[in-house]
Order: sequence, then C-alpha cells, then structure tokens
Amino acid sequence: MSIYGTAVKKPITTALVFVAIAIFGLFSLNRLSIDLLPQIDETTIMVMTAYNGASASDIETNVTRPLENVLNSVSDLKHLTSQSKENISVITLEFEYGVDIDVATNDVRDKLDIVESALPENVTSSSIFKFGMDDSPVLLLSVQAGESTNALYKILDDKVVNPLNRISGVGSVSIAGAPEREIQVYCDPFKLEAYGFSIQSISSIIGQENLNTPGGSIDIGSNTYSLRVQGEFTDANELLNTVIGNSNGKNIYLKDVARIEDTIAERSQEVYNNGSRGGMIIVQKQSGANSVAISNAVLEKLPEIQAGLPSDVKLGVIVDTSKNIRNTISSLTETILITFILVMLVVFIFLGRWRATFIIILTIPISLVGAFIYLLASGNSLNIISLSSLSIAIGMVVDDAIVVLENITTHIERGSKPKQAAVHATNEVAISVIASTLTMLAVFLPLTMVTGMAGVLFRQLGWIVSIIMIISTTAALTLTPMLASKMMRLDPKKGRLFILFYSPIEKALDALDVAYARLLNWSVRHRKTVIGLITLIFAASLMLLPIIKTEFFPTQDNARIGIKIELPVGTRQEISREFALKINKEFMNKYPEIETCNFSSGQADTDNAWASMSDNGTHIMNFNISLSSIAERERGLTEICDLMREDLNKYTEIKTFEVIAGGSNGSMGGQSTVDVEIYGYDFALTDSVARELSARMQKLKGCSQVTVSRGDYIPEYQIDFDREKLALNGLNVSSASQSLRSRINGITASYYREEGEEYDIRVRYAPEFRQSIEDIENILIYNNQGKGIRIRELGKVVERMTPPTIERKDRERIVTISGYVGKGAALSELVSQTRAEIKKMSIPSEISHVIGGAYEDQQETFADLGLLMALIVILIFIVMASQFESLIDPFVIMFSIPFAFTGVFMGLAITNTPLSVMALIGVIMLLGIVVKNGIVLIDYMILCRERGMGIIGAAVTAGKSRLRPVLMTTMTTVLGMIPMAVGTGEGAEMWRPMGMTVSWGLAVSTVITLIIVPVVYSVFAANGVKRKRRKHAKLIQLDQL
Repeated sequence: MSIYGTAVKKPITTALVFVAIAIFGLFSLNRLSIDLLPQIDETTIMVMTAYNGASASDIETNVTRPLENVLNSVSDLKHLTSQSKENISVITLEFEYGVDIDVATNDVRDKLDIVESALPENVTSSSIFKFGMDDSPVLLLSVQAGESTNALYKILDDKVVNPLNRISGVGSVSIAGAPEREIQVYCDPFKLEAYGFSIQSISSIIGQENLNTPGGSIDIGSNTYSLRVQGEFTDANELLNTVIGNSNGKNIYLKDVARIEDTIAERSQEVYNNGSRGGMIIVQKQSGANSVAISNAVLEKLPEIQAGLPSDVKLGVIVDTSKNIRNTISSLTETILITFILVMLVVFIFLGRWRATFIIILTIPISLVGAFIYLLASGNSLNIISLSSLSIAIGMVVDDAIVVLENITTHIERGSKPKQAAVHATNEVAISVIASTLTMLAVFLPLTMVTGMAGVLFRQLGWIVSIIMIISTTAALTLTPMLASKMMRLDPKKGRLFILFYSPIEKALDALDVAYARLLNWSVRHRKTVIGLITLIFAASLMLLPIIKTEFFPTQDNARIGIKIELPVGTRQEISREFALKINKEFMNKYPEIETCNFSSGQADTDNAWASMSDNGTHIMNFNISLSSIAERERGLTEICDLMREDLNKYTEIKTFEVIAGGSNGSMGGQSTVDVEIYGYDFALTDSVARELSARMQKLKGCSQVTVSRGDYIPEYQIDFDREKLALNGLNVSSASQSLRSRINGITASYYREEGEEYDIRVRYAPEFRQSIEDIENILIYNNQGKGIRIRELGKVVERMTPPTIERKDRERIVTISGYVGKGAALSELVSQTRAEIKKMSIPSEISHVIGGAYEDQQETFADLGLLMALIVILIFIVMASQFESLIDPFVIMFSIPFAFTGVFMGLAITNTPLSVMALIGVIMLLGIVVKNGIVLIDYMILCRERGMGIIGAAVTAGKSRLRPVLMTTMTTVLGMIPMAVGTGEGAEMWRPMGMTVSWGLAVSTVITLIIVPVVYSVFAANGVKRKRRKHAKLIQLDQL
C-alpha cells in the first residue's frame, strides 16, 4: 500500500507523527544559541618574536627571514605575512577555511623548534597566538571619570573586570586607556651631582628601605612569637624623609634631591568617551559561546556594578555587537512573518477555499521547525544564514502541497468522494512531486560540500533547505491528502461576502486560463517563430552582461564607523589629544546620528594585546563611533562616512586618515577595498611606485579614499658613542646605554603597596631636565670608580631617519595600496579602473604587483560557486533522466534554465545591483526552482499522451491544467523573496541581492517556461513520431520484400 493510502487510512497516527516533529522542533528552538554568523573556526596563527635593541632591518634579516623560510613549509598554508618592527618580528600564517588549527599550531611549534638554534643569542622564544572570528570583541564599554581618574585602573580592575570575568562564556576582559597609578620620584640632576648620587644609587636605596622582613620566631615564656621588621612605606610622602646618605655629619634626605608625585604613568594610551577622559573595557567571548547571551548577561550586570563604583565613574556602551545581531535577527523574523502572510494570501486567492488554504499553510510551520531539530543536533546556532534559509524555504515548502491539493480539489469538483480523490489525485502527481524535490536536493545538497569561506557560510543553508524540503514533501504526500480527505467537501457553501469578494478573482483566473490556452495553441502551431523570438530575448539579455558590476559582499549598515587619523610622525601626545578632541567636538555637533564617539591616542602598553594589534603611537588616533539604529536615521552609513572624509580632508595637519564603514574592512559585510600588493626588495623603488599609484587611485571616481600600508621613515635621536673614549673611562656601550635609559625612562625601584594592590615607584630625572638635546648631552654617567662623565664627552647626539615597519608577504617585501569602494560604485568597477591606471604606469621589471584583498576572496568564491553550478546542472539532469527514464524529457525541461539567467541579468541591470556572492547563491537556488515548473508541465503532458491525446492537444491541455499550480508555486516563491529583496531593516543589505535575483529570475523564467517547454516538447515529440513513422514504413517495406 502507498504511503498516501496509509496516511488517509490512519489519520490519527499521521497527525501525531507531525505533532511530535513540531514539539521536538519548538523544544530545539528554545535551546538554540543566537549569533550573527555560523561558527567560523580560527584560520590565523600569529608568531611574535622579540629581539631587543634591533632595528627593523636587523629584525628582518636575523629573525623574520629565517623564521619565514621554515614556516613556509607548514601544510595547508594560504598566505604568510610578516611585519619587522623595531625590537619585534610579527609573522602571520593564514590557513584555508576548514583546516584543524590545533594540528596547524603543533606543526608551527615543531618548525620553530627546528630554527631556534639558528637565531641570534638574545632573541626571546617565539609566542604563538591563534585568531579567528570569535576573537573580535562582543562588547566595548566606555568609562568616564572625574576626580577618580588617577585610580581608575585599579577601580576598574577590582570592581568591573573581576565580576565580568565570572560571567559564563566570557573569554577575557581587558582595560585600555585607563590611567595607571605610579609613584614618580623626580630627581634634580644638579642636586644629584652636588651630593654625588646617581639614579641607580637612589633606586637601590629606595628598594632596600621599602621592605618588610621576617626575623624568624622567638620563645618568650610559654608562647612563641614571630619577629618582623615593618619597613614598607605606608604613605607615598614617607619616601621624602628617606635618608639616602650623609655629608659633613648631616643626613641627606630624598627630599633634598628629588620631589615625589603620586600620579599616573607617563606616556600611556589615553581613551576619551564623548569628549571626557576615561577608559575602555573590551569584552571577548570564549570560542563557540553565545554572543547575545553574553552581551545580555554583561548588560544586566552593569547596573549592579555601577552601584558599587565611585559616583564620578560612569559606565556606558560604545559597541554592542549583539544589538546588531538582535536587530538583524528580528528584521529577518519580520521578513519570515510577512512572507508567511503573502504566501497564505496567494494560496487563498488561487484556491478560493479557506480549508484548502489552511491545509497548505499548515505544512509551513511543521517543515520549518524540523530545521531547528537539525540545528540543535549539529551544534549550530540560530543566525542570519539559518534564518534566511527559513525565509527562502517558506515559498518552496508549500509548492508540493499546492500541486497535491490542487489536483485533489480538481478530482472533488469532478464528483469524486474526498477519500477517493485524496488517494487517486496524490497518486497522479506523486512522481512529479518526488522528482521536483529530488531536483531541489540536487541543488542544495552540493552546497554542503563547498570548501573555503563560501562553504563555511552556505553549508548550513544547504542542510536546512534540504531537510525542510524532505519534511515538506513527506507532509505533502501524507498529511495533505489525510487532511483533504477529512476537511474538503464536494460542494462547500459560500457566503454572500465570499461570493462578492471571490467572484471577480474567479472570473480573472478563468479569463487567464482561456487567454493562456489560446496563446499556447498558437505557439505550439508556430514553433519556429516562438523559438526564434525567445532565443532573441535570451541573446538580448546577454548584451546586459557588460553593464552588470560585481562585488564580494554588500557593505552592511551595522551603525559602526572606525576612523584612524595619523598626524606627522613624532607629534607629541598632547597635540594629538587636543586635535582628537577638536574632531570629536565637530563630529558630535555635525552628526546627530552619533550616539557615542570614543577615541584612543598614544602608545598602548605591551600587555594590552587587543590594543597592540591595531596601529598606535603618540601621533595616531583611533576612533570608534556608534550610530543610532538604521530605522532612526535618514542617512545611510556610507553617506555619513563620505561626509566625514570630506570634513577630514580640510585639515592640512593630518598626514593620512582612514574612515571605515562597519568598523572593519574586507570582511563579510565590511567595507570593500581593492588592495594592490606591490612586491620588491628596494624601498625607494617600491615607495615611488606606491606613491604614483596612490595619487592616480585618489582621482578615480569610484574610490572614496586610498591608504598606503608603509609608513614614513621615523625621525629619532641616536647617540653615537666613541668606543675608545668609553674604554678610557672604564665604560662600555651596554653600561652607558643602561645609564641613559635609567635617567630618561626611569627605573622601577620598588613597589608601593596599598589595600592589597602594588604600584610602581619609578625613579628618573624630572620632566623639565629631559626636554632638549642639551639636557641629554649633560647627563652624567658614573663608572665603577664613581667618576662622573657627561655624555657629550663620550659621543654625540645625532638625528636620523629609521626605516618604518618592513612588511613581507609570502617571503617578499610588500607595500599595499588600499582603495576603498565609494558610494554607488562596485568592487569590479574600481578593479577595472585601477588596472587601467596600472597599465599607464611604467613599473620597473624588478617590481611585481597583484590585486588582492576582497577582490581575491571574491574571485576564489566565484570560481567555487561557478564549478558548483555546473555540478548542480549535471545532477539535476541525472535526477530527472532517472525519474522519467528518458534523456529527451529532462533535456526539454532544461530549456527553462537559460531564461532564469535572462531574468537575473535584467533584474541586476534594472535595479543597478552588483552581482555578489549572495546573488550567486540566489542563481544557484533558481536552477532547482525553475526546473520544478518544467517537471510539473512535462509530467502532465506525458500523462495526457498516455491517455491517447495528440501532441498539440496534450501540450495545450497540460499547460491549461497546470497553469494555476505553476503560477501559485511561482508566486509563493517570488512573494516569499520580495520582502527580502526590498527589506530595509538591519542586515537587509546582505540578503537584498539574493531576494532580487530569485524574484526577477523566477518571474521572467516562469512566463517564458509556460511557453517554451510545451513548444520544445512538441518539437521533440513530433520528431519522435516522425522517426517512428519512418521506422514503421521501413518495416512495412521490408515485409513487402
């Protein structure tokens, strides 16, 4: 007995099976974590190696190159890039997506062990860091403070960082820009000289005086007591009364040669929030943790933390990535609801029966909840990929149920009893329903096998839609006939209101049936004319190809802007700070869309890993700007960015600046860049090529800004010691340079303890004695005999330019010129304009160039998806050929595929939408959807031929009979995509191209398919009949002979 026969006979069992699926699905939904994207494993390993005292070129020669030569042999390596800076080498290994990063890390560690002995003696062991999508911060919190500024670091460390670290799923919490308390002992060099002291001797005395020493234990009477010397300072000012020596029978106190300031560390990174000094707290999650849950938990905890802070310390939110996730998810949920309502209306309009509409609509929630079971079982999250998969599936889920129910309705209207009609009608269309589902599986299952970035993103889409299609087909062949046998009636009573509303629709549909039958009748009889005309339409659509632009991913409006401003190298931190505050004030006044404006300036501490990853220095300012949500503002993200670029261009003191829409570039949804990588060893040559290309790119219409990765040569003062003079005075370069460092940078003499916390006691020259070259030349250095010699007697102070950071990629020196794609332009436009400019340049033969960045990713992904498309077409043909047991019938159906492309090209050209990865995924989906319509038509034509109809009669009858189901399935899918194609909510930019390609492609191809498939079928069928006649005639001739 057939599955549908059993379902009709056992309605309770059938109903309960689907109720169970619904319950499991809802349970899974409740347990799912929410994130923006599917879990993307780490793909980057960073190797950091320190070599103190070495210049950038020394680092490159002695550290970076030997390491690169060994690391280049690590398996599955995509790119090897490095930066050789003063004192440090940073090598980044980028792997292909899907590589087991733990295995790769072990491989890297083994390679480093091999090369360790070949590196210079003073090189520290390399540190290895892994980076992935999960390492980007979940939250950036702002901190504003008044009188508590000096103690802010300790306050935040105690009262904010520790409680946040205890929240489940939080990976790390770090503080940036909060001032750290430090006890400064500012010495007067002239007084030190007069008394015969040095910075080292003062430091040593403080260290010896600031001690608590256990003295053992002593028995007194019947008790044992511990002895302790309490020598630690309990007040910073106690230091002033420390005796450092004596002269002429009088004690010399520290206050005689120095002053004490209980203040903050000098030259630390500063953070300002909306113009007020404070700090920034960076919250990162553990790998695989739920971003939204962590963000919610942190935000819930903040009021409690705020209550325990001093009244002048205020916490706020700079960036909350979960806000973007929540808004994107809610706008997608809204899209799903709109789609659901539109599909329901289409079904009701075509069928005119509320019971039939209910039966069909019921398959939607049952099929969709099945996807949640898969997500939970496979450990995936509810994200924009999985939710958009549901939105895509809604229109297709009802297709099978529509075909089945429409046929059942036809049988009932012909006078069959509902139970008989349910079984016989389902039997008639079961093969075409299964065939169309198999073609859809042939489209979506290969998506689960794609590698690289596209594979990571679309594997989930492939599985979800496949699972939903299997459940919906099962429901269409069991639940739909069972419900139809129970709910459908032979002649339902129609109310007056219903007749008033539905009569015009019924008349319009009948008129459409008649008009289509006439058109089809004419087309089948004028086959050559129709085929010629339709071929002309396809050829005309190909002419649109040169107009269509391409891009990797659309820039997503996530209400975030990142700005990096560089003043001339060596600009003092105070000047950078004042300038940043000026920009901050201007932007806050000019752009009401800005909610928070946070910036940092100055050199970050080496222990602040998050800040160290971005460029920083006394002349660099990094802005983090968050805007109000997309619904609350009129201007878009890219428009605001372009205006900000115009504002910054007016300032002549700015050396370079970057305004990045989305806060990051090149990544998914970030601002697209065209990166021209220039390879060559000679600095002067590559610099001149980079300068020329940068100037040319700045003039391009589609380019909003250009940045060059290589910085300027950095001015610095160097001291050239005369080795002979050093030796004569009993000194060497090491002892002289250490003495110099102690006077300028200071020595940490000891630690001042207060309330369980330790603060550095730093001894150095007072700021007013280290402000000029003359001050440096006058520094006294003492030799082992206690004789003081001035630096000017041992060498000379000279100003020199040192090379900037030396960047390398795949073991060659590189400089990268990045052009940002402007508003209204597309990636492909800027690439072709840049290529044209490069052709005009005369580039020396020893210099090579490559276009990389988002363009490189786009080319890789497009190639993967192109190959996938070819594989899918072959799979679809195999499935249909097996189903129809014929090679000609599927070939006829395949004629509808080119016209899907006609619709896509028209849609992209008319709406000026670039062809992106998302649009290509839409095209891949179209392959399966378009073929479904052809299958329904051909299957019915074959049935009519088997019932004895002629070719033309079968083509026209099948076309007229299947018109409504085809239009219904098309309209449900197209209307299912329209909310996506015209969406304006957060994250809508990502899905718009997909919705647009499916809507246009399906609408155009359906109109043409309804004509071309019957026409081509009749051509092949007529040829078949002629062949049979010729064969028959030959047989007759043979018989006569």
